Amino acid sequence: MDSAFSVCENVQKAEITPELDGVRADAAAAELFGISRSAAERLIQAGAITLDKDSGENETLQKKRIMRQGEALLAAIPEPEPAEAEPEDIPLDIVYEDRDIIVINKPQGMVVHPAPGHTSGTLVSALLYHCKGELSGIGGVMRPGIVHRIDMDTSGLIAVAKNDAAHTGLAAQLEDHSMHREYRAIVVGGFRDDLGTVDLPIARHPTDRKKMAVVKTGGRNAVTHYSVDERFTGFSTLKLRLETGRTHQIRVHMSHMGHPVLGDPVYGGDKTQFQKKHPALFAGQCLHAERLTLIHPITGETMTFEAALPERFGEIMRLLRMV
Repeated sequence: MDSAFSVCENVQKAEITPELDGVRADAAAAELFGISRSAAERLIQAGAITLDKDSGENETLQKKRIMRQGEALLAAIPEPEPAEAEPEDIPLDIVYEDRDIIVINKPQGMVVHPAPGHTSGTLVSALLYHCKGELSGIGGVMRPGIVHRIDMDTSGLIAVAKNDAAHTGLAAQLEDHSMHREYRAIVVGGFRDDLGTVDLPIARHPTDRKKMAVVKTGGRNAVTHYSVDERFTGFSTLKLRLETGRTHQIRVHMSHMGHPVLGDPVYGGDKTQFQKKHPALFAGQCLHAERLTLIHPITGETMTFEAALPERFGEIMRLLRMV
């Protein structure tokens, strides 16, 4: 969503867009400033988010005030306190390692970097212990070495930089799409065609800031290529290749097509009868980063890594073949 946005002395200003005309102040502020609705409510109550008046005098807000297009909000949003990761002795499934990069097969359920509610047990903490602190500093104290990420409940390959030169090189490959990431997913429903591409922009969900969504305007370009690997009764296994790397891209695109990733707690809709029959197999979505191709940022060598499907994938597919 586009907004007239500026930053001056840590005070942010944003105009109410046509999409937010008639929306409550707390909801509008959450959307415009990229914060949660509860955080917006607290800042409004504290007087940190106000209505910008032409007279130059700011007007206090009520969270339920209805906003109108053309009005503007001012927000003095404090910088978040970074939660510096601490080294933890956590086993890692290392696919490849040298002095510059390390490629990890991340298990389902592991968070990549510290976040609210997940301050320990992260991949970053495990890497800090394993690498004895020798990770690139470009990502800051919360994300040392992290160039790209995969969701907590998505398993599979992630490349990590052990120094700043490697970080810069890998980040450039993500930017120009020369790093290739291929996934395997089990999705709901069948496909008529064997191959397809989803080319639809993605942005923050207009009403639920914890989610992403396909949008008509204001989103970032997102392209996902897929091929059907195996068909079951009511389900399919797909191979997917990301051309771009938006947050939750595969999950959002598949859900928008009416083929949500099986087990997805956010975009999957109601549980299928298969999920209800086999609850122990579904701690999260059936999505696995299976193949990663990159150019070594120091040597220039093209390298391809693969991670076998987790055991639960095999068990789910075995059961689906019996349906």
